[in-house]
Amino acid sequence: MQRSALKAFLDEKVAQYNQPGFIDDDPIVIPHSYSRKQDIEISGFWAAVLAWGQRITIINKCKELFRMMDNAPYDFILHHEEADLKPFVDFKHRTFNATDTLYFIAFFKWYYSRYNSLEDAFLQGVEHDAEHLGGGIINFHRLFFSLPEYPNRTKKHIATPERKSACKRINMFLRWMVRNDGNGVDFGIWSCIKPSQLICPCDLHVDRVARKLGLITRKQTDWQTALELTAHLREFDPEDPVKYDFALFGLGIEEKF
Repeated sequence: MQRSALKAFLDEKVAQYNQPGFIDDDPIVIPHSYSRKQDIEISGFWAAVLAWGQRITIINKCKELFRMMDNAPYDFILHHEEADLKPFVDFKHRTFNATDTLYFIAFFKWYYSRYNSLEDAFLQGVEHDAEHLGGGIINFHRLFFSLPEYPNRTKKHIATPERKSACKRINMFLRWMVRNDGNGVDFGIWSCIKPSQLICPCDLHVDRVARKLGLITRKQTDWQTALELTAHLREFDPEDPVKYDFALFGLGIEEKF
């Protein structure tokens, strides 16, 4: 398919899937339950990290988690007492267990006691004109595991380009927070990171469709693959390349392209 035809095809699919009807069956429905910025950030980050497996299971596990916080994650994070943590001992989703959950709570309490928004954590060491947020994701990973009591096992749940990971879940979370196109799916509540700096989340469906369309040539799926895909998408829209995540994901999971 010629580039101009491919762009037109993908633009059509973006318009089809980047709609509020997309929300209810996707983990992004979890942060859409909230209106306060910090609640959106906390619930969105957790939903993205837990996003593997069937989408309905992911959504139900997230709902279970935030019910334990009285559906007020920011207030719970800042004001919980030791006894309030007991229910989380039984929380588990795949390999994400109580140890990971309790450390997430500890980190967020430490972080939000010092900063107003999680955006600041991804801006450390990133120049305003940086091509992409790779450096910010690396620095976020280091910050996330800067508390002295961090459990080593939890590191497998927070990806970093330093380990050559494609960082699918982190990039998906960043898309949710940064993109602001008025369509009502992504939140656009962060203003210092530009949509042009985002990297396309390279999940199984996106990867498969992108390869079929000639947007990925690397054999493996890693950080360089995510950069390659995003570079091709920038040819279609340099200011907002990651909007095509809607098209690639929709083609893969809804249309089995």
